[in-house]
Amino acid sequence: MSQHYGVTCQVCGTTIEDDGFVLECSAKHEEAALLTASYAAKGFNPDSFFDGIFRYRSWLPICQDLYGSGRTITYQSQKLCQFLGLPNLWIAFNGYWLERGATLETATFKELEAYAVLARLPKQCKDVLVVASAGNTAAAFAAVCSQNQIPCLLIVPASGLTRLMFKETLNPCVKIVSLADADYDDAIQLAAYVAQLDGFFLEGGVKNIGRRDGIGTTMLAAVETIEQLPDYYFQAIGSGAGAIAVHEAAKRLIEDGRFGQTLPRLMLSQNIPFMPIYHAWKSGQHQLIPADPSVSKQQVQQIFAGVLSNQRPPYAVRGGVWDALTESQGDMLSASNEEAMAATKYFEESEGVRIDPAAGVAFASLIKASQQGLIDSDARVLLHITGGRCRESYSKMRFLQAEPTLELTAPPFCTEETLMKLVALF
Repeated sequence: MSQHYGVTCQVCGTTIEDDGFVLECSAKHEEAALLTASYAAKGFNPDSFFDGIFRYRSWLPICQDLYGSGRTITYQSQKLCQFLGLPNLWIAFNGYWLERGATLETATFKELEAYAVLARLPKQCKDVLVVASAGNTAAAFAAVCSQNQIPCLLIVPASGLTRLMFKETLNPCVKIVSLADADYDDAIQLAAYVAQLDGFFLEGGVKNIGRRDGIGTTMLAAVETIEQLPDYYFQAIGSGAGAIAVHEAAKRLIEDGRFGQTLPRLMLSQNIPFMPIYHAWKSGQHQLIPADPSVSKQQVQQIFAGVLSNQRPPYAVRGGVWDALTESQGDMLSASNEEAMAATKYFEESEGVRIDPAAGVAFASLIKASQQGLIDSDARVLLHITGGRCRESYSKMRFLQAEPTLELTAPPFCTEETLMKLVALF
């Protein structure tokens, strides 16, 4: 593996030699912690020789380059600046918007993490990567694994299948399993169950340093354009992995010394009524507030932004959402379905591009924060937007809906019979 980075536990300080798969510290300690990557290069120096996120390869835990990577596009909109009364508003756009040069085919920032996770794997790896997703992550890994012929098993609630649209038919190395009458939490449980088998391994979600540092390139790309760290960073969150990631990237940029010495305030939002992180933070709780699973499932079904439905977010873990909010002096915000839909509509009318419901939640939260005077009018604000496939792009290119390889129609899903069916796919 590459020697340009090391892996460290945030609790005990243990240094771990990375093999591309490690997700947790091998030492025993009561407090759980996210591993972090530390890089030999302390200065931020993008490499223009490489495309996409690999432009930031000196701050990525990778050992190989993969085909087809895109990156974040950062721009300013005069209309949005005037609408919000924020002349220093910047948009960090992750998606598919050819007119702006945004080439993430699946129209989601999850592609950034997919490329970094897969580029972290040793080239000789032949085992099957197992990924649970509410939709967006599955789309991203399906596209990148298909392009680079990496075996992958994607487990998705049936409601998330609409996200799986691609320019080309997927390579047979990608297998999609849909779960009827299920949610993201069901997919997570089945993925963990399958990954215990020989020949399969779990992607790991927020525990994977590749995933976080891949998403963290959103902040790197923005600062490369703005040439300063923003004062505020707005994003809607489900797990909060993206917020943790940009926070970690901001700390590296501060260490560089050229882009400011103050961490961007994380202004994170959730979709009413499913807001586990919001309620815990507003209550001053370091732990998530216990909730009735049946109530949580009902709330998940009611939200506009279904991808924000993680019922087990990394809130209390060392280096998790609580720590990131505390260190950045950030805050949790909320948006109703009606507010998010109105914000989504306004953004499309203003910019000519469709955005994801989650981006609508973030934009709605920014609108309310600006109206309530929570932001200094001259502050540098970075708004994270995902989505794309604008009207012009749709007219030029046909996208294909992927069909599931296997449909599981009735729980319980974690059974020996199900395992046999999944193994048979490969």
